[in-house]
Amino acid sequence: MKRLNYSIALGALVLSSLGACSSGQDKKAKATPDVVTERVRTTRLGSEEITRTVVYTATLEPFKEVHMAPTSPGRIENIQVELGDRVKKGQELVRMNDTQLIQAEIQLNNLKADYTRLDTLKKLGSIAQQQYEQLQAQYEAAQENVDFLRKNTILKAPFNAAISGKYFESGEMYSGTPVAAVGKAAILSVIQVDKLKAIVSVSEKYFPKVELGMAVNLRFDVFPEESFEGKIFRIAPTIDPQSRSFEVEVSVDNSNGQLRPGMFGRVTIGLEKTDAIVLPALAILKMQGSNVRYLFIEENGRAKRIEVQLGNRFDDKVEVISDQLKVGNQVIVEGQARLLDGGPVEVVR
Repeated sequence: MKRLNYSIALGALVLSSLGACSSGQDKKAKATPDVVTERVRTTRLGSEEITRTVVYTATLEPFKEVHMAPTSPGRIENIQVELGDRVKKGQELVRMNDTQLIQAEIQLNNLKADYTRLDTLKKLGSIAQQQYEQLQAQYEAAQENVDFLRKNTILKAPFNAAISGKYFESGEMYSGTPVAAVGKAAILSVIQVDKLKAIVSVSEKYFPKVELGMAVNLRFDVFPEESFEGKIFRIAPTIDPQSRSFEVEVSVDNSNGQLRPGMFGRVTIGLEKTDAIVLPALAILKMQGSNVRYLFIEENGRAKRIEVQLGNRFDDKVEVISDQLKVGNQVIVEGQARLLDGGPVEVVR
């Protein structure tokens, strides 16, 4: 009887052990998830020739600006333009009191008559050379005085321009004191707007690569879908020791009047051509909560995660920089959002 009870107990123990073992295996099997092979598309990594660029912000300015005023105070007879008017080069803008000019012209005419008479006598040998030279000097000085007074009595447009400031009215006295708006003495201000310029502060490290005549690209916030071509026409010869930068002046044609001084935009300067790795921008992923960028390549049926840095952007493509990438890598461009580093992938052609 004891022997039978012992056998039953032993059997129960064996069954219990087998049940526990089976239960543990089931739990382990359930704890290990099924590994999913992701279907992806790839593109072969290659290099392209690109133009490295730098982008700076800038504000458009008139290509030229002149504050017009005579050299001495006087009464303003007539101002013939209004704010915003367009004027042609040489067009009369302001006429000052001409009393001094008329007197100078009378004196010049008298000296001219005397000079003509003495010139005839000199040819006949009837006057001394010294007398002739004295009158000649007086006549030339009178000519210069008339020219000077004429320029300061009749103010003309120095170039095709727009009137950007009017600080007096006809009949007022011009005193010669600076105008608060411009910090200079002026009756009118004129600006050239058929051509504009942008002054850009460029980092000193690019000084050897920036050259006169280089073409640049300009974009403005008010015309987000358009780009404009400009040209570097002046480069500062020195580096600012405070900002470690130098100024570059860019001209842009505005013959159609589309642009205006004061517009804010961005100037893109192409520095050099070089070979670089360029990929579709959609292949690049960004780690959430950080600025880390990465992509996946396919190697032996597995996804390999590689961190990259971004360079210049070209429409829907972007330059990527990483010492782990090499020409010929198969970069995953579709299906990469669900991938894990080392996970199995199936490339779909």
